[in-house]
Parts: sequence; C-alpha cells; structure tokens
Amino acid sequence: MVHLTPNPSFSLTISIELPNTPGMLASVTHAIALRGGSIGQINLLQHTRKLSKREFVVDASSTEHAEEIVAAIKEVPHVKVLRVSDRTFDLHRGGKIGMQCRMPLNDQSDLAMAYTPGVGRICKAIAEDPQQVFSLTIKSNTVAIITDGSAVLGLGNLGPEAALPVMEGKAMLFKEFAGIDAFPVCLDTQDPEEIIATVKHIAPVFGGVNLEDISAPRCFEIEKRLREELDIPVFHDDQHGTAIVTLAALFNALRLVKRELEAVKIVINGAGAAGVAIANLLLHSGARSIIMCDSKGILSRQRTDLNPQKQFFAVDQEGTLADAVQGADVFIGVSVPGVLTPEMVKTMNEGAIIFAMANPVPEIQPELVRDEVAVMATGRSDYANQINNVLAFPGIFRGALDCRARKITTNMYVQAASAIASLVSAQELDREFIIPSVFDKRVSSVVSAAVQRAAREDGVARR
Repeated sequence: MVHLTPNPSFSLTISIELPNTPGMLASVTHAIALRGGSIGQINLLQHTRKLSKREFVVDASSTEHAEEIVAAIKEVPHVKVLRVSDRTFDLHRGGKIGMQCRMPLNDQSDLAMAYTPGVGRICKAIAEDPQQVFSLTIKSNTVAIITDGSAVLGLGNLGPEAALPVMEGKAMLFKEFAGIDAFPVCLDTQDPEEIIATVKHIAPVFGGVNLEDISAPRCFEIEKRLREELDIPVFHDDQHGTAIVTLAALFNALRLVKRELEAVKIVINGAGAAGVAIANLLLHSGARSIIMCDSKGILSRQRTDLNPQKQFFAVDQEGTLADAVQGADVFIGVSVPGVLTPEMVKTMNEGAIIFAMANPVPEIQPELVRDEVAVMATGRSDYANQINNVLAFPGIFRGALDCRARKITTNMYVQAASAIASLVSAQELDREFIIPSVFDKRVSSVVSAAVQRAAREDGVARR
C-alpha cells in the first residue's frame, strides 16, 4: 500500500539541543527526511558558542510514523531530544470553544438592563408574542449540534464523551464560516425515542438542529421524526451535507468529461447514512443508473438482509463490488479503506470519475490510479479535490436561519450544490480543481443565498 502523505493531524513540536558546529543541523533534517517526515517551521531557541537549542515542527502520517521520526532524531550522535509535543493534542487542551458576551457589563445600569429587573420586561414581551424570541434572544443565530456518539467519524461507537471533540470542532466551523453560535450537545443515550424527546425539550433555545455522528439506520428515523415534530430546520450533516458536496463535485466532474448525469452509470460503495443520502439526491437530480454496494456486495433484490433504506436501491444484479464497477463511469466511496483496487478501476469506462471519500484512508490511494482516471477526489485535505462537508452546512444553516425556515427541503440541497459548483468557473475547471476550497470566502454566502431562494420557492421561509 502507498504510504500516506504526512499531514498536520499527526504534527509534532520537537525541541532539541545540539552542538553548535557546521553540519549538525543538516544531520537532524536529514534524519527526519530519511524517515519521511515533512519539516515545517524551525525556530532557534537558544544559541551559544558551544550549543544551540532548536524547535522543529514536523508532520507525520500516523502515530507510529511520528514515533519513528523521533527515534531517528535520537539516533543522531551528540543530539539530545529535550521535548516532544503532539500539536493536535495541544490544540485541544482545555477545549476549542468558549462563550463570549456580546456587550460589556461595566456598571449597575448595564446589569439592570441585561439581567434583573430589566430582563423581566423582555420575558413578558416574549410570553405575549412568542415569535419575538427570535429577535430578543440568541435563538435566531444558534444551532444545537446533537450526537449520541454512536458513529464518530470513521471510528465507530465511542460514546458521548469521546464525541465531544468532534462536536466542538463542528461548532468552530459554524462560527468561523457562517458566524453561527453552535453548541455541542452530546447525549448519554442511544435510544431513538429518548434522543427525539430530549431534542424536542431543548429546542426552544435553538434556531436549528444539526444531527451528527448517529449511526444508521437509527439516524433516519430520528431525523424524520424531528423534522415532523419541530418547527425549526433539522439537518443530518452526515447524510445531507455529504450528499450536497458530492453532488456539487459531480456536477463539475461531469462537466469536465462532457457527460450528463442522466447518462452515466454510478456505483456507490457504502450503504449507510451518507451513501443512502447521496443516492437519493442523485436520483432527485436526474441520475438513472445507480448500483449500491455494502460490505456484502451489491444490494440485490435476491438478498433478504436489507433494511428499508437499502431495499429501495436494490437491483436485479448480484455480485461483488468488482462486479458492480465493470463498465461504470463513476465510483463514489463512503465506506472503508482499500476496497477499490487498480484492477477494478481498469474495468471502468474510459474517463472514469473516482470519489474515494473514506477518511482518513480512502477506498483507493490516488497515486495508484492517477493515470487511469479522468477525475480523482477524496475527503482528505492533502490531495486535490477535497469533498468536505464544511462547504455545505455553514451556508445551509446561515440561509435557513436568516429566512427563518421551518425546515430544509430537497430543493434547498440541490440549489446549495449548484451554488457550490458555480464557484469553479469554466476557465478554472480542471481535473484537479472541480470543487472550491473550504477557505473560499464566497462559499457560505453563495450557499446561504441559494438556500433562501429555494426556501421561498418551497414556501417554508417565514420572512
């Protein structure tokens, strides 16, 4: 298997002491390079006639790789490793988010208006006209990020405490990319009825609900019920965020290879929340030929182990993933590492499009098929064409909150995908640039505007 590219998620700060003689620094950098480490910033901490102390930032590809790099430095003669720190753990210490007041409390007058007795007037106003809660409280700009920790990233059922770092990160993205105040709510239950009841009980505080890392098939029922029973938008990002960005990328990939969505054969590997949502959105957008696979192969009508969501996509064909991809134009992976082989890719049609989105290790390493496909995309930031949900959910909620939508519709998904795709111009479109960067400042506002237009078309906007 191709070695993974070093990346900041396995980044170290390494402090060393070494003799102040020519060639010593080069010996250290050479040792790091031989072990495949990627050197970033090098700081000089202390310098004397005999010794110097330096601090390196080094990216690795895994925990084991990081340990190998440190061991290699320790083997360099006369070099002493003073301190090794994991930069990712350092970033998370103490949590990544906090609350900040929007106005100062400088004196008794401020306190009297912000809290008692003045706040009582605001409470009465809302009691008389409940809709004023949107203009007189944080509700109009807040989202609850709800999880039970049952499907954390690709790591599995880790529980609510272990899910919290992900939810904190999600809250950061809401704030940084859309100015939305989002709060992690990690529930210590995996019972769907308890989750539904809890979210309904806390809903008065929030303008929207983002469901996150809840395992399938429970996530389908939880989302369905909450959408029916709440009057604020409910969005399961693992499903619909992934589907929106995938559709946006596919719009542009097909534009590049000059094919139509209605005419291509699409294989989706992974029939969980993301896979089902992608398939549904592709069908809604005009796709006619979709074969879905799970860990047991093609979702065939002959199988008796399919849940209702999978049964909807069952086909007459039987077989394995290898059978499914023969003659396919598009492969979309939301599954597990390494399941797609170069030999399978060679059986696909010429000009194939591969979206291998398993994280952190994709279904196939891009290096293995770079010359065999027309377009290659992954979920990783260190390869071209990163399909990342952050392109969708901040703008989706910004638009939904600003027009005070009662719910989020399929039309809003499609319009959001089209808006994301539109940010790559015909002149820019390239096999390594089919989707805008997550740091493109236009994305959130363009998606928000598209969502608001769709909400008004669908009659779900309240302003």
